[in-house]
Amino acid sequence: MTKISGIYAASMSIINSDLSLNVEKTISHAEKLIDQGCHGTAIFGSTGQSQLIPISEKINLLNQLSKSKYKNNYLIGTGLNSLGETINFMKIANSLNFEKFLIMPPAYYKYGDVEVIEFYTRIINSIPECKIILYNFEKLCGYKFSLDCVKELVKKFPKQIIGVKDSSYNLFENLKLDNFSIFPGSELKLLKGLELGCSGIITATCNVTAEISRKVYDDFHSGKKQSLNKKLCDVRSAFDKYNLISGLHSYCSQEDKIYTNILPPLSLLNKKDEKDLINSLKDLNFTNKSPLAA
Repeated sequence: MTKISGIYAASMSIINSDLSLNVEKTISHAEKLIDQGCHGTAIFGSTGQSQLIPISEKINLLNQLSKSKYKNNYLIGTGLNSLGETINFMKIANSLNFEKFLIMPPAYYKYGDVEVIEFYTRIINSIPECKIILYNFEKLCGYKFSLDCVKELVKKFPKQIIGVKDSSYNLFENLKLDNFSIFPGSELKLLKGLELGCSGIITATCNVTAEISRKVYDDFHSGKKQSLNKKLCDVRSAFDKYNLISGLHSYCSQEDKIYTNILPPLSLLNKKDEKDLINSLKDLNFTNKSPLAA
């Protein structure tokens, strides 16, 4: 098994004014991020408003995404609470030769490690031809993976459970497993994570920091002195003051107004916060057009 590693953006979904998914622009956005330096992108993660997009629109995108020149560079998020819908959606993705998935346990209900292991067991028993990145984000789903739970899942399914996106940050410093990918969920953790043996990052703000994040990653692996890590962390910190989805859509809308479309109950930043974010990024000499050269 080849370990997944690198810089991955939790790619944004592009929404039309009628709130339908713009499939063509969502795919071109993801492809652009890879052109800018990402090793791949996660489609339909939380940043992609996955929980809010109808399954029919997700399936339509999968069909078109299967024709992308970067088909092998995508992680497919499910963003579904229903076990049955998750399995059905994965089967469709599988039929289009997608096999790498980013899957968070269901939100809303309370449960523990035993129930989580059962959840993933049923998925894998239904779709053995899959590779799953666990999505650890207690803030969104109410459950936080324990070290023991991850180890048990990997022991039970070594071919299918291949990594974790750690946005709760209780795993990346302490979890040590052979041939297992660990991705902290923030640029703030990129360099420290690499030093600890992590595989890279999967983050929302790589929608705008792809070039800088890749430079930090490449410089680490080539042994070069870090020249952009502080700037990368400062940019992430600027976005962290706000809801990330709101901040990213507000920021990207400076270049293309289609990014002003966002699915309720999400919203853009208010005008004051938008102005403050834009000014903070300008103070960092960070621009949307050429962040690496700025």
